[in-house]
Parts: sequence; structure tokens; C-alpha cells
Amino acid sequence: MSGKLYLVPTPIGNLEDITLRAIRILKEVDLILAEDTRTSAPLLKHFNIDKKVFSHHQHNEHQSVTEIVRFLNEGQNVALISDAGTPGISDPGFLLVREAIKNNVMVECLPGATAFVPALVNSGLSADRFTFEGFLPVKKGRQTRLKSLITEPRTMIFYESPHRLLKTLEEFSEYFGHEREASVSRELTKLFEETIRGTLFSIKLHFETHTLKGEFVICVEGKVKEQKTSSSKKQSLNN
Repeated sequence: MSGKLYLVPTPIGNLEDITLRAIRILKEVDLILAEDTRTSAPLLKHFNIDKKVFSHHQHNEHQSVTEIVRFLNEGQNVALISDAGTPGISDPGFLLVREAIKNNVMVECLPGATAFVPALVNSGLSADRFTFEGFLPVKKGRQTRLKSLITEPRTMIFYESPHRLLKTLEEFSEYFGHEREASVSRELTKLFEETIRGTLFSIKLHFETHTLKGEFVICVEGKVKEQKTSSSKKQSLNN
């Protein structure tokens, strides 16, 4: 009988955000796969989790997937964690999940922390429909992606690093318009958590004079269609 692959979300900042179930699973599995073992070590130590930990990240996942599936087929239970948040969301995980499913290995994803959900709900923008874009391509394909989103009507969510934030906000203003409403959240769940709301132009002005530190989540209002109501048509006819 094969083992089970668990996808275990870990806190994006505040350690209190881990679930009791996540702690139990991490203590019960035979092996933990971590994006960066150095980053995960303090978390595991804090919750007295003493397990074998192997590295599984974007640079070695293609090579390690086969061996991990072999462990699972031998009956070992494996938990995958990323540096922060839910594995597979802008983090390694997809390749392993796909291969496990192909090999009829049970996969179970625990609910838990992820950065874009609180950023979206806290933005004040519509959360009824949204599109998660994650990190934009750094070079090749970046302009093509931005052009494809110009007419996107849903709220758009992006991840960005500190050293590219200003450039990205400038590009958003260029493609979506200076007056497009947006929000930028950083250091979510941490001591210096901050969300700046306003137009893309005003948000860029803010961060030009403030320290750029932490991981950023950008929420951008979707394109609002021009509304032509029947009443306005009647009024124009009467005039």
C-alpha cells in the first residue's frame, strides 16, 4: 500500500497562523520536503517537530520527483512545505502532485495560510471574481502578459519583490492607467504589516519615498466597462 502526499501550508509570518492539524501531520509523516531547509528549521524546532527533512525546490524538483514518488510507493507518508504559505502557489509543488496522481498516490492538501487571500479581502476591491497572476515574467513574455490583461474585468492579484516593485507599479500605470484603483500589501501577518490603497499613481509616489522591504502583494482593479444606461439614452433623446 502506497503512502500519502500531504501539502501542508505554513505561516507567512506569524507562527500562530499554523493549524493544529498541520502540526500533527508534520509530526506523523515519515519525511518532510522543504523548499529551503534553513528557512524551515526554526519553524519545525518551534513546534518540536523532529523529522527527516529533504530539500525540494525549483532547481531540483525535476530530478527529485521520481525518488520521492518511489518513497511514497514504498508506503512512506511525505509532507511538502514551502518557505511560507501553501505549496504550489508560486512555489514548488505542481510537478510532484502531478506525478503522484499519475502513480495513483493519494494527495491531500490542508487548508491554511496564503498571502493573496488576506491581501485581496483587505484591499477594498471586488473579491467576487478575481484572477491570480502571481509573479510576472521578469523578461521574456512580460510585456505580452501585461497587454493581455489591459481589458481584464476581474480584480488582478500579483506577487512582487522589493527591488522590482517600483518598476512594476510604473508598468501597471502605463498599461492600466494612472487612475486605476489598487492596493499594495507587505509584511502580511508580521509586526510591520501595511496596506497602501489608492490609484496606481498615488501608490507609486508613496513607495518612492518609503523603505521597500518584505514581500509584496499587489491587487489591481479590473477594467470597468463604460456603462450606457437606458435613462441616459432617453435623456439624450429628449435633449
